[in-house]
Amino acid sequence: MTMKKAYILLFCSMIFSLGLKAQDSFDPDVLLIDARTLILDGKYIEGRKIAFRALSKYPDYADILILVGRSYAWEGKNDSASIYLERAIIASPDYEDAYSAYLDNLSWAEQYDQADVVLQKAKDNLGQPLPPSLRYKESRLLYYREEYDDAYEIVEELFEAKYNNEGLLSYMQTLQRLRRNNAVGITYDYDSFFNDISPWNTFSFYGRTRTKLTGTLIGRVTQSSRYDDNGTLFELDAYPSLGKKAYAYVNIGGSAASFFPQFRFGASIYYNLPKAWEIEGGFRYLQFSESTTIYTASLGKYVGNWWFNLRGNLIPGTGNSLGTSANLQARYYFKTGEDFFSAQVSSGVSPDEETRDPTQLLNSYRVRLGYQQLITDRFMIYGYTGYSRDELGPERFRNDLNFSLGVEYRF
Repeated sequence: MTMKKAYILLFCSMIFSLGLKAQDSFDPDVLLIDARTLILDGKYIEGRKIAFRALSKYPDYADILILVGRSYAWEGKNDSASIYLERAIIASPDYEDAYSAYLDNLSWAEQYDQADVVLQKAKDNLGQPLPPSLRYKESRLLYYREEYDDAYEIVEELFEAKYNNEGLLSYMQTLQRLRRNNAVGITYDYDSFFNDISPWNTFSFYGRTRTKLTGTLIGRVTQSSRYDDNGTLFELDAYPSLGKKAYAYVNIGGSAASFFPQFRFGASIYYNLPKAWEIEGGFRYLQFSESTTIYTASLGKYVGNWWFNLRGNLIPGTGNSLGTSANLQARYYFKTGEDFFSAQVSSGVSPDEETRDPTQLLNSYRVRLGYQQLITDRFMIYGYTGYSRDELGPERFRNDLNFSLGVEYRF
């Protein structure tokens, strides 16, 4: 009888053990998918519960460790995120995604010294050159440290290698604005009016530098002959930084010539949005024989090697009258962030055309093509040509064929 009871107890114990084992049996890949679905839906706690269940049996599953780490990072719990992302690198030292997630987390937490340690660990374990995604993050770390020249050098190589990143071109333009590149340049413009009036000849000389306070600072002197007269316009442009995602544009200038504004002042604020979008809003004040205030706004978008920009302008008039103008511009960038072909169509007068009085042109239509290329590290050339048809009054029009050539020297 005793032996029979012993067999029964042994049998029951085996059944119970098998039941527990069956209850604890699961596919970690399925749990990863379930956890990711919840976490990407913002249900971080629920998603992590599933992830922790998988980790209890598979503690070195790198993708689950990365998922948990990223979920903490997205919540701003950067120290907790670092624990799991460190474990992911230990579990899979040759896994690119682990380093990518860890560098994101440390960048968001502004823990740049620790990010340098992780980046060096990636170089040791993955070899050099690093994969493009990690080189891009290396450039971003240099950007956060305000080492803009080194950051630009990396990202320029990635652009030339056609690295696919939605915000790459936008980021390159930001770095280009922030780099300390002193330069002088000259531009010549020729406007032919098909014998309606004498041609205009305009020379513009400029110098560019950068300071902490003003950002990029440009001084410009424009000398022009038109209407059997000569005149000089003096201008100063500044692009101060307003943080990592915004910057401003400020312009001031003036002239004693009748065909230039006696005084001009303008300001805009640019803000970088996600997905490589940029918005801008501002105003321009122009004092000719009468004063004019123009309100302007634009929306820009980087798509691959393309940049598109749509600008609209409002010009309040006397009484309830309201003038409008618009400009659509596209650029296609080639090998670098400074070599491009451009095309634009516009109606009305742009507020940044310093040589035209918007109150004297009822309607204006223009097409313009251009090309710019950095031929060496120090020399850049550019050229534009355009055609415009301006309405000066009832049934009175003027056609203008414009050519513009320029060269810049950097030092």
